[in-house]
Amino acid sequence: MTKTFKAVIWDFGGVFTTSPFDAFTRYEAERGLPKDFIRTVNATNPLDNAWAKLEQSQVTAAEFDGLFREESRALGHEVSGAEVLTLLSGSLRPRVVNALTVCKGHGRVGCITNNAPVGKGASMTNDEAKAQQVAEVFAMFDHVIESSKLGIRKPDPRIYALMCEALDVDPADCVYLDDIGHNLKPARDMGMTTIKVLGEDQLLSDLQAVTGYALA
Repeated sequence: MTKTFKAVIWDFGGVFTTSPFDAFTRYEAERGLPKDFIRTVNATNPLDNAWAKLEQSQVTAAEFDGLFREESRALGHEVSGAEVLTLLSGSLRPRVVNALTVCKGHGRVGCITNNAPVGKGASMTNDEAKAQQVAEVFAMFDHVIESSKLGIRKPDPRIYALMCEALDVDPADCVYLDDIGHNLKPARDMGMTTIKVLGEDQLLSDLQAVTGYALA
């Protein structure tokens, strides 16, 4: 027997799109950087670093570029923050978009995304076609929370509570999906059923197993 859920709440980048981590890895290989170096920079002083400031709209993209250069240089390799920003926008995963449609037929759906005030809207890309595709997916949600607009970001527990309030659901009646482990912990501590997204097939399999929805 599967539990009956009232809402499925989603992260966006790395869930509905190919992972920016893959783009980071390619960038690092092309430039002779240590593997996972960009993620290491992002994970250093994570509550107050350049990345945290950008996702809360506390700095501009130009300011982020300078701060990220300083932080990466301090860790051994100077990296352009401006170039890193171009790696954020992945390609949409149509099967995951279809899964969103299925979940929407069973209850409420929401999106909590840590994003940056760059590109066209929530897409973080300047590609018109890709931005339009992303906008159409965002329009499917009952409620969207963007860190860059709210001024707080995951894993701040308040952001999950605000989503539950907006959807009028109890955390225990929600599934939450994210590709970053520490963003799942607050949701889990609140009582949500959580799924760590490692890839598209695994996401769909785990979500179907938890909800009982036919996602194939």
